[in-house]
Amino acid sequence: MRTHDLAFLKRFSLVIAFLVLVALGLMLFAHHLNNKVEYPADPVVQQKLQDRIAPVGAVYAGATGAAAQAAAAAAAVAALTANVPFDGRTDGAEIFNNGPCTGCHTAGVGGAPKLDAAGIGARAAEQGVEMLIKKATEGFQGSVGVMPAKGGNPALTDEQMKAVVEWMVSQSK
Repeated sequence: MRTHDLAFLKRFSLVIAFLVLVALGLMLFAHHLNNKVEYPADPVVQQKLQDRIAPVGAVYAGATGAAAQAAAAAAAVAALTANVPFDGRTDGAEIFNNGPCTGCHTAGVGGAPKLDAAGIGARAAEQGVEMLIKKATEGFQGSVGVMPAKGGNPALTDEQMKAVVEWMVSQSK
């Protein structure tokens, strides 16, 4: 080999060794920084963990147990009513105008009876208001169209559906 080839290889080896040392130094520095940073716990992961390790049931004994059982029942009722649309109000006009009803019954979409004497009024006279309430609550598929259960919003209560149907009948006379 020539001397300038040996000089090139020597310098090239020194450059490669220097770059390897710099890379190792950066890796150690990154590892050091990563150990200093504390990452907050993800609340979703924590909740899933708590759900997995939660007991399946509970034992209620004595007066303390009865109070805990009553509190659990009240919490369950509150959780059920928390998702009721319109905060559980039974104003038929409000539910009709702001809920799923107006979309179909205003224009007669899909065979839905309109809010007039020939539509809802005729069906109420023919089938009775109680049957309309039952069909609106449980759903109905007729030869002309389909009425989904609770107008397609299963969160509506039976009392709200009754109030809407009664309001629609009163408006169609």
